[in-house]
Amino acid sequence: MGKEVSKQIKVDISEEQTIVELSKSIQAFDSEIFLKKNVSGSVIEINLKSFLGLINLRLTNGDLLTVRAVGDDCEKALQEVVDYLT
Repeated sequence: MGKEVSKQIKVDISEEQTIVELSKSIQAFDSEIFLKKNVSGSVIEINLKSFLGLINLRLTNGDLLTVRAVGDDCEKALQEVVDYLT
């Protein structure tokens, strides 16, 4: 297993930002990137490279997430997601 990093964040995005842009921006990374969110008492973790998973997560401003990246470029991948979502 490769390196792994994680960080908790609070979502703060503008209305102009889309999940399509986020999905495209992280495709260049070799690392797997996951978002974990508590939805109505159930913890859901999705692979960020799964567009369908990202849609199902229904991100909104104020959501508390754990972003986790696993792989050789995990630090850069994590930072890309954190920068986009905050």
